[in-house]
Amino acid sequence: MTAMQALKDLSAQTDKYQHSEYPEMTVDRLSISVIGLGYVGVVTLGCLANLGFRMHGADIIEKKSNAVNAGRSTIDEEGLGDLLRDSVARGLVQASTDVKDAIRATDMTFLCVGTPESEDGADNFDTIRDASRAVGEVLAEKDGYHVVVVRSSAPPGTTMNVVVPILEEASGKSLNTGFGVCFNPQFFREGVAVADFYAPSKTVIGASDHRAAAMLASVYRLVDDRILMCNITAAEMVKYIDNVWHATKVTFSNEVGRLCKAVEIDSHEVMNIFVQDQKLNLSPYYLKPGFAFGGSCLPQEVRAIEDLAKNFQIQTPLFQSILKSNAMQIEEGLRMIRKFPGKRIGFLGVAFKCDSDDLRDSPALELMAALLNDGTGFSAFDPSLRISEVSRGHFEDVRRSRPKLNELLDYLPKLLRPNLEEVIAESDVLVISHNKDYYRQAVLRRPKGTHVIDLVRLFKDVPDDPTYHGISW
Repeated sequence: MTAMQALKDLSAQTDKYQHSEYPEMTVDRLSISVIGLGYVGVVTLGCLANLGFRMHGADIIEKKSNAVNAGRSTIDEEGLGDLLRDSVARGLVQASTDVKDAIRATDMTFLCVGTPESEDGADNFDTIRDASRAVGEVLAEKDGYHVVVVRSSAPPGTTMNVVVPILEEASGKSLNTGFGVCFNPQFFREGVAVADFYAPSKTVIGASDHRAAAMLASVYRLVDDRILMCNITAAEMVKYIDNVWHATKVTFSNEVGRLCKAVEIDSHEVMNIFVQDQKLNLSPYYLKPGFAFGGSCLPQEVRAIEDLAKNFQIQTPLFQSILKSNAMQIEEGLRMIRKFPGKRIGFLGVAFKCDSDDLRDSPALELMAALLNDGTGFSAFDPSLRISEVSRGHFEDVRRSRPKLNELLDYLPKLLRPNLEEVIAESDVLVISHNKDYYRQAVLRRPKGTHVIDLVRLFKDVPDDPTYHGISW
């Protein structure tokens, strides 16, 4: 069994730790080593020492360990020098260039070494390999359980595919028996890292086993009572996604600025108003992977902002990529359906969103139109879609804006079924485009062998079922 396969088996176990639901464990006399006294390492060491932990720092650069022993910070970070000076005076901090000695003297080791980019842009894992080997060689000498905490930013899979195999080989011990492993991303902002440590935006722990999770959680419980537990690869990924999202926000704001300047609008006034909305603009809304967006607002206004930028000859590549990326999600849904040639398809949900009869820019219609062109048989159910004067008005709106859908709109009244059971009975494959409980229940009671293509994540826990297929999970 590979380390990654083992990790998948452990994911179900670590899920129980969500939102602080982990075993209690004492931290009395817990000693911690930090390997790498750069930015992340020295902040981690200084802040944990200030909380009362006995800290051992190690770095191959002697001037860094000498500075820490003298109570001086190796970086310019507000408040960190005071913490180190006080902790050294209390006898809680010592540092050296002897990595193995630091590990030997402690119960938990934080790996905070760098993973610099190579010339080709890929991460260089030489330092983390060397540190892992040093830890493993010491673990071979030690009795008892030791926790290794990776804090170095690394692509998903690094901890289990790089760090763990080296630890096992060098120590002769097995993961989760002789030692445990966690991935613990940091979310410090340079300049206010100490403040961020004590008032974290979030604390994320990906753990290999319950004991490692409990030990590391007991450390962070002193500063955060709502620890987020997940599997190790998710913890690795969230660090990357956080920073890509921050970069996206900067890029988005700068494109807003370029466009506002061209039309002589104060971009800061616009964005100051924009950030006041914390229900939609600054919230979890729209931040869950699923199917493409549609409706009368989002597509139309994205197209309008593209046209405005074009008219003023303003370059907005982020804005211009939005509809292209959205179309790719529709193509992905179509690709999944086309994996079942000759099968009868049933659509559960037709309008652009739940509890609406609005067909404008409905991504489900795009799928249906492609299947109609393929000659694939299908039917559909949507309780909100009733053929009435109002809905016929929506039909006409779609005809005007999307003339390529006209053939489908002619057939659609004949393809709609009056009840859910009829669609289920006549379908080999169900395509779910609305997240409703009655669809969830229908999927659970579907005839054996009926496949499901879930475009909206009906279930929190993905069914372990070869006939279930999620678009982004």
